[in-house]
Amino acid sequence: MAGMKELATLVKELEEQLVTCIRCGMCQSVCPLFEQTRKEADVARGKLALLTGLMDNIFTDPDGVNERLNRCLLCGSCAANCPSGVNVVEIFIKARAILAEYKGLSPAKKLIFRQLLANPGRFDAMVEWAGRFQGLFTKSSADAQGTSCARLISPLLANRHFMPLSTTPFHKTLPEKGFTSTGSGLRAAFFTGCLIDKIFPNVAKASLKVLAHHKVGVIIPPGQGCCGIPALASGDRDSFTHLVDHNLALFEKHDFDVLVTACATCTSTIKKLWPTVYKNPSDNIQQKLTALAEKTMDINQFLVDRVGIDPLKNLSDPAGPDAGTDIVTYHDPCHLKKSLGVADQPRQVISAAGCQLKEMAGSDKCCGMGGSFNIYHYDLSSTIGTIKRENIEKTGCTTVSTGCPACMMQISDMLGKAGSSITVRHPMEIYASRLKKNTP
Repeated sequence: MAGMKELATLVKELEEQLVTCIRCGMCQSVCPLFEQTRKEADVARGKLALLTGLMDNIFTDPDGVNERLNRCLLCGSCAANCPSGVNVVEIFIKARAILAEYKGLSPAKKLIFRQLLANPGRFDAMVEWAGRFQGLFTKSSADAQGTSCARLISPLLANRHFMPLSTTPFHKTLPEKGFTSTGSGLRAAFFTGCLIDKIFPNVAKASLKVLAHHKVGVIIPPGQGCCGIPALASGDRDSFTHLVDHNLALFEKHDFDVLVTACATCTSTIKKLWPTVYKNPSDNIQQKLTALAEKTMDINQFLVDRVGIDPLKNLSDPAGPDAGTDIVTYHDPCHLKKSLGVADQPRQVISAAGCQLKEMAGSDKCCGMGGSFNIYHYDLSSTIGTIKRENIEKTGCTTVSTGCPACMMQISDMLGKAGSSITVRHPMEIYASRLKKNTP
C-alpha cells in the first residue's frame, strides 16, 4: 500500500501542474516531432490531455500510455514557448516515473540502470573494457567526424555513424585522488559527465586548459557518476536519486564558488531536475540540492558572465588550427538555450577565438537526438537530424560547434553518413586550440 500511496502523491503533483495547460496548441508550432508526423498524440497538448485521465489509463492501458509518453524528445521546445508556463518536461518525467513504478522496469533496464549506471565504479570498468575490445565489432568510417560503424549486421547500430569510446577515459588521465589546481581567480568544481568522460575526453582537457588560462582554480573529485538523466528519462527515480546522492557526497566535501560542466544536459539536469525530482528528500538534502543547483553553470556562461573573456588576438597561437580561417556555425542545444537561456555566451567564446561565426537557419531547432528517443525511434531521429545537417551545410562552414556532447554525437552521425568534411567541435575545443602551446 505504501507504493500506491506514493503513486497517488505523484499523480496529485501531476494534476496540479496539468491544470495550467489551456490547450491553446502553441506547442504544435515548435514541436520537432509534430513537424514530422502531424499527429496530435505526438505533441505536448495531446500527451497532456492523455495524462489528465492518467489514473484511469494507467490501469486500463499502461503500455499504450507509456508508448505515447516515450515518443518525445524531451527537448523542452513546448515548455520554452508555452504562454501558460507549463513545465512540460518535468510533467512528462514524473508521468514516466509513475508508469515505471506501477509497471516495473524491464529486466534490461534494471540491469543497465541499477546494476551498472547507478554504480559508477562498475560502470566505468565495464565501459573501459568495452573500449578496449570495440575494434572487434566496429570499424572506422574514415570520415572527418571520427565516427565508426558496425562490422556486423546489428539492429541497433545499422546505418549509424557513431562516436567510438575513447581508449582512455578522461578520469583515467587524472590522479587517483582527483585533480586540484590553484588560481588567483574564482574556484570551480568540474562535473565531467558520462559522454565527455568516455567519448569526448578532449572536451574536458580543453576546458581545463581554458580555465587555467583564466587563472580559475579547479577541483575534480574522483569517482564521479552520471548526472542521472538516462535513468530518470526512463522513469527510474530510484537510480536517479542514488546517483544524485553519490555525486552530492563527492562535491559537498569541497569548497568552491561554482560548479561548471561542459555538457548542456548535465547542467540542465543538475539545475532543474536534481532539486525537483529527487525522491522523498529530507529538508537537509533539499537545501543542499537547491544550493548546488544555484551554483551550477554551463562553462561558456561561466567564462563570459563570471570570468570575462577578451579576443585572443595577442595571446593566441598563430599556427593554431582555427587561426582566422575557420568558418564556424553554432547549434543551440535544447537543454542549454530552451532550458537555461544560454545562447549568446557560446557564440562569444567562438568569436573570441578569432573564428568567423556564421549563423545557420534554425540554429535552436532540435537536432533529433533526444537520448533514448534516438535508440527507439531512429528513423524519426534521423529525419530531424537530416534537416539540421542540411542547415549546417548551407552555411559553408568548416566547423559546426555545440555545447552538448549528445548533440555532437547526433550531428557527427548525420554529417558522417553524408560524407561531409565538416568537423564537429565543442566551443571549449575551439577556444583552447588558439591558446599558446605553452599555456597550462
